[in-house]
Amino acid sequence: MTKLSVNLNRVALLRNSRPLTFPSVTRAAQVCIDAGAHGITVHPRPDERHIRRTDVYELKEMISGVEYNIEGNPFPDFMDMVRDVVPDQCTLVPDEPDQSTSDHGWDLRRDGERLVPIIAELKDLGIRVSLFMDPVPEDMVLAKALDADRVELYTESYASAYEGGNVGPVFRQYADSARAAQDVGLGVNAGHDLNLDNLGEFVTIPGVLEVSIGHALIADTVFMGLENTVKAYLKVLGYG
Repeated sequence: MTKLSVNLNRVALLRNSRPLTFPSVTRAAQVCIDAGAHGITVHPRPDERHIRRTDVYELKEMISGVEYNIEGNPFPDFMDMVRDVVPDQCTLVPDEPDQSTSDHGWDLRRDGERLVPIIAELKDLGIRVSLFMDPVPEDMVLAKALDADRVELYTESYASAYEGGNVGPVFRQYADSARAAQDVGLGVNAGHDLNLDNLGEFVTIPGVLEVSIGHALIADTVFMGLENTVKAYLKVLGYG
């Protein structure tokens, strides 16, 4: 079954809206873990507008029994942090510092050469490497050629099509991309704008190993509470 990694960026964003220490990112992580989440994801950005460097290190100290996934563009400061923390997985994302959120996958024809030594170093550290990718089946072989372990399919277009009631063609594009990745030996993750409504259909795609969900899950906690929300997502994935 597909595993759930909870992205805690929105918890940090709420905390940072005032000069306070709550809500606690580490406490949120523990609630998610206790509720059955399989992983914790953070995406620190250079301006620390949500997850801070201190959060990344504090989470490393307290996470136990689940996977720790750090996402980001491998700028020098990001790489220094990853070398220190050595997470279970590092998801490389081509976002610029001023982007409000990730909005596209890697162009490996343009950026592949840059990523080769970065992927090699991460793997030498024992870190699983995932590349954030648009659902383009023919690009999966390029990701494999760089020696990535997994791809994370950027699912915004799926979520938009689902909401618009015309998900069929887009769903097939994701299914074809997942199949193409698996055919060359890549694991498949997915994330962005997945929610309780659209998640169930998406994970009927065979072999999706992990979904990373942040904004929708944290938004649901306003009405459902964090523990209940994590359990609701897990139920959609077939747990419990």
